[in-house]
Amino acid sequence: MRNFNDDAFNAKNELASFSAYQLLFKNKHSGYLTKILLFSFLLLFVFMFLPWTQTIAGNGYVTTLEPNQRPQTIQSVIPGSIEKWYVREGDYVQRGDTILKINEIKEAYFDTLLIKRTSEQIDAKSGAVNAYQDKITALNNQLRALRQERRLKTEQNKNKIKQIQLKYKSDSIALEAAKIDLAIAKKQYERNEELEKEGLKSLQDVEEKLSKFQKNQAYVIELENKLLTYSNELLNAQIEANRIQAEFDDKISKVQSNISSTSSTQFEARAQVSKLENTLSNYQVRQDLYYVTSPISGLINKTLKTGRGEALKAGEKIVTIMPDNPNLAVETYIEPLDLPLVRLGSEVRIQFDGWPTIIFSGWPNASYGTFGAKVVAIDNNISANGKYRLLLAPKEDEPWPDALRVGSGARTLALLKNVPVWYEIWRNLNGFPPDYYVLDNKSVKK
Repeated sequence: MRNFNDDAFNAKNELASFSAYQLLFKNKHSGYLTKILLFSFLLLFVFMFLPWTQTIAGNGYVTTLEPNQRPQTIQSVIPGSIEKWYVREGDYVQRGDTILKINEIKEAYFDTLLIKRTSEQIDAKSGAVNAYQDKITALNNQLRALRQERRLKTEQNKNKIKQIQLKYKSDSIALEAAKIDLAIAKKQYERNEELEKEGLKSLQDVEEKLSKFQKNQAYVIELENKLLTYSNELLNAQIEANRIQAEFDDKISKVQSNISSTSSTQFEARAQVSKLENTLSNYQVRQDLYYVTSPISGLINKTLKTGRGEALKAGEKIVTIMPDNPNLAVETYIEPLDLPLVRLGSEVRIQFDGWPTIIFSGWPNASYGTFGAKVVAIDNNISANGKYRLLLAPKEDEPWPDALRVGSGARTLALLKNVPVWYEIWRNLNGFPPDYYVLDNKSVKK
């Protein structure tokens, strides 16, 4: 039977003949190496239970909190050609300072006396408006005179009709009385005629009664003729009243028509005056636009047009300007997977390009060169790069560097929950997102 102990002893003797074996087992430092390995393992084990702050990393750049504080482009409102520059790149300008002057390139505005001649046209049209107003006043006076004359003539005709009616009434009464007298005279004549036949009255008495009867008869006929005449006059007076009404209605209508026509012409003249005034105002504003001024105070960054005489289109960009004293912010982007973990008011650490930084991702308090910020805006729509945009503002108790400029790069770390190191390693190995948590209500903006 084979003895395995002897084989192991022989194998050990054979290994002992190699120099590597001698260095490993017979070196005096082999014990230190074992201790170092044991200590490192123990240190690593303890390290695995240290607290680790979960973070969401993102990349962005420095921008401004207010939209009107971001770099702006100055455009020319009207087309033209560059005549003179008043600034150069790097100059500081105040609001209203002149950037450049342009010349006119449209034929309709070449006239150097355009504003003066337009003003003269306005004065001429305004004079026409005043003349039309004077004419309207005269026509209104004529209209009042015609109405007054119509009223007087109507009253006169009414008085005439009333007089005719009174005469007609008076003669009608006289006619009735004459008819009674005629009847009496007739009876007296007939009675005297009978008495004369009987010899009681003389022929002379009969003839007197006959004469009286005939006079009464003639008087009745005269009164009847007068009444007929009065009837004709009354009819003529009524016809005259209608004629007067028609005549003055025609005259008044013509005057009113002239007033309406003149008013219409006056309104057209006023419309032309308003149009010319609008045109004059546009000309004056256009001349002011020959000088392109700065809408804000800031630094001239870059001129996009250069030489004298270079043509500009309306709305074409001329120069970019950076407003002074902007409220800086950082625009950063995070993955859609991390979006539910971010809230308004979440704390973020920022590393700016150009500032020396030592970052320990899981220990933000031990990092150096980072600056604090908080989330002030979260986009509801995904950006073109497939991520969501966050806007970060500086914390009140931790100001950002004064030399920071808009457009500088920035890397951000949004601080989340504190977990053990081993848990964070396990989470990253399995591709799990950071833990979901809710911020303290005091730091959440509602």
